[in-house]
Amino acid sequence: MPLGFRKNLRESRNAATEQRAVATGGATDRSVVLGEVEELGIGMFWATDAEGNLSFLSSRALADLGAGAEELIGKPLVRVFNDIEEEVGAPTQRSLAFKLKARSKLDEQIVAVTDARESTRWWRLNGRPLLDAEGNFRGYRGSAVDISAQYAYETQVARQSQVDELTGLANRRKLGERLTAMLAAFRVSRRSCALMMLDLDRFKQVNDTMGHPAGDELLKQVAQRLLSIVKDAGEVGRLGGDEFQVLLPDMDDRGTLGELANRIVQSISQPYQINGRRAIIGTSVGIAIAPYDGLEADELTRSADMALYSAKETRGGTFCFFTSELRDAASKTAMLGDRLRDAVDKDELKLAYQPLVDPVTNEVKCFEALLRWHDEEAGDISPAQFIPVAENDDLIIRIGEAALRRACMDALAWPDTIRVAVNVSAKQFIRPGYRKAVAAALAASGLPPQRLELEITESVFVGDLETVDAIFRDLKKLGVRLALDDFGTGYSSLGYLKHGHFNKIKIDQSFVRGCTENGDINPAIITAIVALAKALGMETVAEGVEAMDELALVEERGADLVQGYIYSKPITQEQVLAQFADGSGVFRPSGPPRHRAERITIFRKVGLIHEDHYYDVILRNLSKTGARITGLAGVPVGTDVVLDLGHGQLVVSKVANATENSQGLKFETPLISDGSGGFMTRHRISPYSLAEAGIPLAALGAGAFPLAKWREANKTVPKFVQLELSVPNA
Repeated sequence: MPLGFRKNLRESRNAATEQRAVATGGATDRSVVLGEVEELGIGMFWATDAEGNLSFLSSRALADLGAGAEELIGKPLVRVFNDIEEEVGAPTQRSLAFKLKARSKLDEQIVAVTDARESTRWWRLNGRPLLDAEGNFRGYRGSAVDISAQYAYETQVARQSQVDELTGLANRRKLGERLTAMLAAFRVSRRSCALMMLDLDRFKQVNDTMGHPAGDELLKQVAQRLLSIVKDAGEVGRLGGDEFQVLLPDMDDRGTLGELANRIVQSISQPYQINGRRAIIGTSVGIAIAPYDGLEADELTRSADMALYSAKETRGGTFCFFTSELRDAASKTAMLGDRLRDAVDKDELKLAYQPLVDPVTNEVKCFEALLRWHDEEAGDISPAQFIPVAENDDLIIRIGEAALRRACMDALAWPDTIRVAVNVSAKQFIRPGYRKAVAAALAASGLPPQRLELEITESVFVGDLETVDAIFRDLKKLGVRLALDDFGTGYSSLGYLKHGHFNKIKIDQSFVRGCTENGDINPAIITAIVALAKALGMETVAEGVEAMDELALVEERGADLVQGYIYSKPITQEQVLAQFADGSGVFRPSGPPRHRAERITIFRKVGLIHEDHYYDVILRNLSKTGARITGLAGVPVGTDVVLDLGHGQLVVSKVANATENSQGLKFETPLISDGSGGFMTRHRISPYSLAEAGIPLAALGAGAFPLAKWREANKTVPKFVQLELSVPNA
């Protein structure tokens, strides 16, 4: 063999040996590098077989999980690595099982892993599916990084940005995001949702008298009560301060919502134990429903806010649904407040007196002083309108003290046996120095204290009960009488009565109205209240009696006194004096023989649908079961019609009676209470349904959804005669 050939062969063999050595040494080097990467904490490595079972975990990963981690080998990967829980701050990602089944790449997939100490750690996975030369799936190969500290910190920061720190409820930011996202999704799927806005009545008083730590504890307890009532039906959040919100998806049944709101009011109004002391607060609730009351988050929120304001104006401790009329009412209220301040400055508010009569002898025993306001421009303005306006301002203090002084002066001119009752607002009652104001009114008039009754509603018990009890004791020392007004309607608790402060309980008119109807449970309630009062040595008054059958029932059930139109409307001081000048303190009952279903006198333009025609009519009065309308002629009794009350409220009706130009309608399904003295349908026709009928949403009215007029094409001949309409001043 030539020397040169042998030399080349030797060099070739040496090169091959070197290549094998490099190859062997290279493999060793890669293992070292991988181990060093793990030791530096840069990453860990894992692999699965083609069936998705874990086939490899690198030594650092095994050490990280602790003793017994080797047993994880052979288990399905989805049982070793768990998807993270859906919580505030957690990233949104497809599930691990979904990606493995689809053989997708794993990019920054965050999973939860349980270590030997049963603690949860969070890893970030990256992985790729491995295919052999023939394209067969061999499993996954991937890396992992422990991000537990970073993940815990980031989720905590995210949680703090979306969760109320004090109560653990969703905060304003999260609620806003949830509402916006829900409304956007529901517009596509044409679903509804309800929004409740709440704030607490007299919470500030608890803060002021018991301290801010007590106020914080109270807010926590309120949050727990809300969660226990709402449960899985919706999401409860705290907006800040004493304001809460409840978001209720797929709810538009106003009967169900009213029942839920009433349960919330009653639950929040029960006493609280805070650091060994008792406190009572209340709440008011405003309710708006999408898509009827708003299609966007800010619009629906404004609607719920207006409903809340209306609930607080009504009397507090109640709920109110949004209606389109509330928009106008809000601006009117602001104007009314300005006029009311002027009226107080000019001493334009007067007192009228309604008798409280013994139903056995018909003799008057007491007169209740009631405020009246006649405005030169607007005429007579109802106390139901101006008292809530005054309550939202310290104006009620001035009005209340002036009324107290005037009533004491007027009563001095009556017979010595007749008492005068004066209403006291909660603001007035808890104001420092109220006892002095009462004593000053008695001293200035010379009226004996036992002839003055102070009528107090249950709302005065909201707040720190120890402070309230002290005020009661001071008033009792003066010798005045105390009456609990509207018993059973507000923040009800028999605990109010056990301290013996009251001389009289007034049974609210809501228990008297309709008490003679078949199946009504109010007679049993009246009997129970009378029995309780007698056991405690208290007098009872049945309020709001208007019909002879109601009078007979409350007399039979043992009420000591009766107040209502059955005896007299409120009368002036001159009329009271004239009554006594005749030598008579007797008021004879006079009224309809039977109670009629409660109805509201109202003059408003609405619509009436018959066949394919839409008529304009005037709604004159409205009750739960029927209505009186005018504006049409030639409508036979027995005709089936649909009354359009606006805002998607369609009421299937039948003409029960008719005159030349008016008709009485009987409803197929009774209306329900709207929580503030009015009536409404339980359900509404969705604007989406109206749009499907060819009526564009933009044409449905500003914020309301009245049924649009029928198109003129392809109509039959109208059956009724449309008369010219005129809406008189209400």
